[in-house]
Amino acid sequence: MSGSQRAGRPGRRRAAARAARDFEGVLTRSRLAAFGYDHAAIRREVEADRWQVLGTHTVALHTGVVSGAALRWCAVWEVAETVALVDGASALEVAGLRGFEEQDVHVSVPRGAQCPDVEGVRIHRVTRRPGEAAPGGLPRTRVEVAALRAAAWARTDRQAALVLCLAVQQRLTTGPRLLTAFRTVRNRGRRPFVRQVLRDIADGAHSLGELDFAAMCRRHGIQAPDRQVIRRTALGRVYLDARWDGSDVVVEIDGAGHRVGLAVTDDNLRQNEVSLGGDRFLRMDLVGLRVHELAFMAQLHRALARRRAA
Repeated sequence: MSGSQRAGRPGRRRAAARAARDFEGVLTRSRLAAFGYDHAAIRREVEADRWQVLGTHTVALHTGVVSGAALRWCAVWEVAETVALVDGASALEVAGLRGFEEQDVHVSVPRGAQCPDVEGVRIHRVTRRPGEAAPGGLPRTRVEVAALRAAAWARTDRQAALVLCLAVQQRLTTGPRLLTAFRTVRNRGRRPFVRQVLRDIADGAHSLGELDFAAMCRRHGIQAPDRQVIRRTALGRVYLDARWDGSDVVVEIDGAGHRVGLAVTDDNLRQNEVSLGGDRFLRMDLVGLRVHELAFMAQLHRALARRRAA
């Protein structure tokens, strides 16, 4: 090997490392080829303990811990670089979602696409619509599509509701935008449930009527309550969502509007006044009631039974 060749090796290694910064420290073999790295040259870097191979197509230009962001690039390249998009909860993480983590990287490909199984990657075949991809950077779906697919692919209804609520609460999107996207994103998983949760999120301050709490009570063998009962307190007139005649049990169901601004403070003052007047409160947020209907109705049964026993 000539001296010029030996001198050039550190230079091309630095050039490749600079290119890898745009991809969280990883590159494909085809991109490395542009810097003069064939299979043999890559193998020498790996054997020298400078690089590590992450798959058939992907090489990390270091030997340290591979970040989640790098693994998402790896997932796209290993599955099918030309058609794969990071999707679902993984795409929401890229958008900034916190509090909802998945071990595997979720990737979607068009229905009928042929691609290999990749360790650590969950591949979903979907019907693609124009405009699903987010602009720039990592190939991924935009937030609304990702949120709806994350809900469809979630293991439980509770997780599905959680990821939708977090996306809105963390201001990655809005309830109305999710409802609009729902009309075109054709996911097969739990569509009726997701539709109702989206309505609750989008119009939570006004959706108690849609929920039909009285019908829910009847399903569980509980007498239908009186609705919008008026109480006069030191704060003026207070409207209670549900109360049972002859009982001191009051149920309040909080919609999305109860989390805005000082609404929580106002609700606390209101509840305190009603409690001082002798009523006992059971409280549940609207989406929580969707997910934990059985548990909440069991609590309501106990509260009403306790009053009758007294």
